[in-house]
Amino acid sequence: MSSILQNDEQYVLRTVEERGIHFIQFWFTDVLGNLKVFAATPGELEDALTEGMGFDGSSVEGFSPVEESDCVAYPDPETFQILPWRPKELGVARMFCDIKTTEGETFSGDPRAALRRVCEHAQDLGYILNVAPTIEHFYFKDEESLEPLDRDGYFDVLPLADGDNLRRDTVLTVEKAGIPVQYSHHEAAPSQHELTLRYSDAMSMADELMTYRLAVKEVARAHDCYASFMPKPLEGQDGNGLHLHLSLFDLDGEDLFHDVDDETGSELSVTAKRFLAGLLKYAPEYTLVTNQYVNSYKRLVRGSDAPQYITWAKANRAALVRVPRFKPGKSLSSRLDLRSPDPACNPYLAFAAVFAAGLAGIEEGLELQPPETDNLYALDEAEVEARGIKLLPTSLGEAIDAFEGSRLMRETLGEHIFDFLVRTKRAEWEDYQRAVTSWEIDRYFSKL
Repeated sequence: MSSILQNDEQYVLRTVEERGIHFIQFWFTDVLGNLKVFAATPGELEDALTEGMGFDGSSVEGFSPVEESDCVAYPDPETFQILPWRPKELGVARMFCDIKTTEGETFSGDPRAALRRVCEHAQDLGYILNVAPTIEHFYFKDEESLEPLDRDGYFDVLPLADGDNLRRDTVLTVEKAGIPVQYSHHEAAPSQHELTLRYSDAMSMADELMTYRLAVKEVARAHDCYASFMPKPLEGQDGNGLHLHLSLFDLDGEDLFHDVDDETGSELSVTAKRFLAGLLKYAPEYTLVTNQYVNSYKRLVRGSDAPQYITWAKANRAALVRVPRFKPGKSLSSRLDLRSPDPACNPYLAFAAVFAAGLAGIEEGLELQPPETDNLYALDEAEVEARGIKLLPTSLGEAIDAFEGSRLMRETLGEHIFDFLVRTKRAEWEDYQRAVTSWEIDRYFSKL
């Protein structure tokens, strides 16, 4: 055991004792990104840190069959955090876990392991993967209805507005959990809010996103309302996005995406352009991972603020990837804004898939096409087709087909996760195709 790991473990044990922590939660996700939790008492913690804690993997979505059900969760002491939404008395802390087999091998169904493989591959190439997410969510009066708390719009603020108070309390809560927030505001739709987290390495940010989603819901529950990350809960309104601001740093902390002499005026380096070309080339293949539900494709429609077109632009928000220009000339601000993902994804798998696509663009030496300057939503379908602009998958079924044929996604996620996603998502799509919706009843029943 390394001295660094030993120091981390000793810090955890000492903090638990000094702060009077009575429960230590072990966190991990199933393949679809649902948070799974079980708790240990302080007396069991030292053994758990060195030997892990066993559990029944057959009870977790996408993990093990019954005949191979035993899994072991090894808590990562670097992720130790006291949960600020729990009472200080009899406190509760959490650690994220790596899942292994009983033989000590990495479990092939562990989403965190899939992201770690991509991070390690990037490091072998001399890169650190960084991401700053912008996350949108809705507040509703309760879990049973779709009644929003307010009717405000973009950047609106009203005295004593319930949503603003909730957003403020959420920022304070997640910062107490060690997650820095850059800014927050009301979004365009009624009772829709947006927070942007300060960039971090991909693995740390995936952990932070899981913590953030739970914190948002816990704060909402404390205010007797309900928070939803559903991609498109309200008809006729924009949906919830998870914009990913992506960048690569070298091992010394320099932003590799920045080039002040870039002839396109975007201040993008050759590395950034090849990474961006990879994001565009493989977008149809990773969309199932970044947008994994039937409802996700109700957001990715023409006329909404979400992208449809596999293009890039300097400012055009109709494009899949945008190059923000908030701080021209500042090297550490160079990044790519991938606008298609939604916050219902599994962040470990989404980050793994997206960064694998970008890294493939670098390794393949892909050439980047010129940016799109026109408003694509003002063009009809024939004009878009004439320009050779491709579309993202328009349904879960199309996304499954593109994913299933992807060698890159199979290699990135591993056979276990890849096959589970194809099988489970195809079953979801077939169930949806058999369903009769209220839209069909309202439109056809009385006429046919």
